[in-house]
Amino acid sequence: MRHRYRLALVTSLFNGIMLVLAQNAYADQSVKIGNAVPLTGGLAHIGKDVENGARLAIEEINKSGLTIDGQKVTLVLDSQDDAADPRQGTQIAQKLVDDGVVAVVGHLNSGVSIPASKIYNDANITMITPSATNPTLTLQGYKVVYRMVGTDAQQGPALARYASTGLQAKTVAVVDDSTAYGQGLADQFEKMAASLGIKVLSHDSTNDKATDFRAVLTKIKGEQPDAIMYGGMDATAGPFAKQSKQLAIPSTLLFGDGACTPDLSKLAGNATDAVICSEAGIALEKMPGGAAFVQKYQTRFDQPMQIYAPFAYDAVYIIVDAMKRAKSISAAAITAAMPRTSHEGVTGHVQFDEHGDLKQSSVSLFNYKDGKKRLMDIVKM
Repeated sequence: MRHRYRLALVTSLFNGIMLVLAQNAYADQSVKIGNAVPLTGGLAHIGKDVENGARLAIEEINKSGLTIDGQKVTLVLDSQDDAADPRQGTQIAQKLVDDGVVAVVGHLNSGVSIPASKIYNDANITMITPSATNPTLTLQGYKVVYRMVGTDAQQGPALARYASTGLQAKTVAVVDDSTAYGQGLADQFEKMAASLGIKVLSHDSTNDKATDFRAVLTKIKGEQPDAIMYGGMDATAGPFAKQSKQLAIPSTLLFGDGACTPDLSKLAGNATDAVICSEAGIALEKMPGGAAFVQKYQTRFDQPMQIYAPFAYDAVYIIVDAMKRAKSISAAAITAAMPRTSHEGVTGHVQFDEHGDLKQSSVSLFNYKDGKKRLMDIVKM
């Protein structure tokens, strides 16, 4: 009897262990995807837009169910605030690595993305920026870096060509905010403008925290340029435009994608009537899935979209597609699968070249009418 009791006990324990193992085999595996953007400060509204786009994709994927190599997977968004600051950005990048993320959607700014990319490269973790446009980012030789938009080497020249042909400008003044993004965009614009025969009267630099531009604008007013190109984000471009109007400067203002937001009209008021701006990607209204995406976004978050949410949304789906093709949730497997990406997303068909840039990209040009951003033209690159 004692022998039978022991046998029954061993059998019961064995069955219990097997049941636990079986349950664990089918339990959801949590997989973290990092998101690094400014969630505080003057660019928080744009950073939150990126976070919302990534979150919307993750919620959809989890709702529909995700299985990788027979394992049920639940995605978790590990969202961190880099404050658009290079020092904090690198600290956040290391934190995401330490958190065990398998890939990162971010960063927003070129000046943060460039130093942070080394940390991801050292950890062999894919980063996909939905917005950083400085060409240097993808020319460092890192195999983990990808971007969802065009570069300033495309956007700056597109603005310069519009100044030449659309505005028939003969003279321009250039101002930048001294960041990797703002200075890079301004330099690319200036180089193309000069090659097109436009005279660059001056090139001044401020900083990305500036709010008073009256001194530099007063100087520029005396130069009487046909157009003024400003490289910077909307938080500074808004006051720049408003003060230009207050000083009765008649020049057309040319801004890049960082300033080309719905919030620009809140920051600049009716001064946006003088603004032409660009986006380093296809305009939302021309995206294959643009209309449906806006409806989903506004239903989920009850607020208007800014710029980069669709690119962040597609970035998450691209990461998941790499998981599926690799049949693995490991960061290394995702990185290995990324070069073969061929994804139909909200923003269109996405494939990357050997540097991690889009094989096909566009630059969209906009103006503002009564404070509302309106599409003017799309330039295929």
